[in-house]
Amino acid sequence: MTEVSRRGFLERTGLIAVGALGIGAMGSTLAGCSQAVSTADAEAFTNALHIPAEAPATVDAAGIRRFALHAQRGSTEFVSGKTAQTAGYNGDYLGPTLRAKPGEHVAVDFINGLDEATTVHWHGMMLPARMDGGPHQMVDAGGDWHPDWTITQPAATLWYHPHPHGETAQQVYRGLAGLFLIDDPAVSRAGVPSTYGVDDVPVILQDRSFTRDGDLSMSGDASAFGLLGDSILVNGTLLPHFTVTTTRVRLRIVNGSNARVYHVECDDQRAFSVIGTDTGLLEQPVSATQVLLSPAERIEIVIELQPGERVMLRSAKGGNDVLDNADFNLLRLDAAEQLQPSPPLAADLPGARAAGAPAVGSKARDFSFDNANRINGLSMDMERIDEVVPASALEEWRVANTVDPHNFHIHSCSFRVVEYDGAEPPEWMRGPKDTVFVPHATRVRLAVQFGSDTDPLTPYMYHCHLLRHEDEGMMGQFVVVEPGTEGGVSLRLPAAHQH
Repeated sequence: MTEVSRRGFLERTGLIAVGALGIGAMGSTLAGCSQAVSTADAEAFTNALHIPAEAPATVDAAGIRRFALHAQRGSTEFVSGKTAQTAGYNGDYLGPTLRAKPGEHVAVDFINGLDEATTVHWHGMMLPARMDGGPHQMVDAGGDWHPDWTITQPAATLWYHPHPHGETAQQVYRGLAGLFLIDDPAVSRAGVPSTYGVDDVPVILQDRSFTRDGDLSMSGDASAFGLLGDSILVNGTLLPHFTVTTTRVRLRIVNGSNARVYHVECDDQRAFSVIGTDTGLLEQPVSATQVLLSPAERIEIVIELQPGERVMLRSAKGGNDVLDNADFNLLRLDAAEQLQPSPPLAADLPGARAAGAPAVGSKARDFSFDNANRINGLSMDMERIDEVVPASALEEWRVANTVDPHNFHIHSCSFRVVEYDGAEPPEWMRGPKDTVFVPHATRVRLAVQFGSDTDPLTPYMYHCHLLRHEDEGMMGQFVVVEPGTEGGVSLRLPAAHQH
């Protein structure tokens, strides 16, 4: 990749920030709840970062690790003295962090305590289609669902959220989301900080706007990109700070926003180590000073601090329409006066590698976006199967965008970005992924590794993860079947399998 083409890539995607980088000063209160508080200066970040609780689990005689999740309405005081109507799992906003190890059989007892139907999608998980939690696994108000599956993938930062067709954006915006971490002891043995809430810190980024009475504002829902907030919540905390007590801290950063794109960096432009992407670890730590996260993308970074130091994690302005047209301070990291020494990061990281290149002659599939929120000219149809994939296939998927910025997420797979607009992607983007940003006038080429679970009657989804676009039909369906049976699969679902 030449320096000219690399810079062109960076400028198009916003990895080189376009425009001024100044941060405005503001007090720590929401004057009338109508101002963008996350552009506040560092002194305003006075709220301790909330760390989502780890979900309790039981392990029965058969060795099944069982969790309980309850979707419910709630109320949350984001702004002192003002109450927002929210939703969460096992609480008022967001949900607990589920944890399991590769090889474990897990089960979730889910109860829908909302007054509307919902689903729980295990984003980034490789599992049977009937357990995926997409729009075909609807749970009515007051109903329950009991998925179970075996963890067949390596250590990763995954998450869960609703996926009801046409209603995902508003349910996620109200607060329905949480983390699902796959653990492997080999990761901590490689020097990766791994004490949850101490040196292994979840950072769920969500942009929100507030009304004057402190409620979540839904204004802007009908815009081209959907809901874009003017303030940033981190783990549900407005203006957060976190006290670092070790010389290195691992941040598991999740873009949980409906549409906003973040260009994450430190305010002093210091380098950090990228160790993981959406579905697993990189082969080696990669040094970077800025990374891009579109909605649903995750990245794991390790930052080194000195005693008494203060570092602001921020998002720089980019060049992708309104999706990244502002600077935001995100999270202030405050190093204690005395820090416990962290072990050095290993030169090689454990875990499965990103997918290799598909074999010559393997299946290649092409996808394109349009401004009517369609993929390949088609709007989502719950009865239509768009693609049929043989189990365990390694395929090339090519995604082209000539219109507004979008991104592309594929359920129950792990892919590698082989080519980004005719060039190699940055090193930090070469890890295993399930979502990729595809801005205007960009083409990406993906090596997609599918799992071994088969079901010709229950589809998985691929879609834009800008949630308004997904809700409006920028989504397709595929089934995974036994190799050699693809030609016999009906492309219309029987009525009993449509919902």
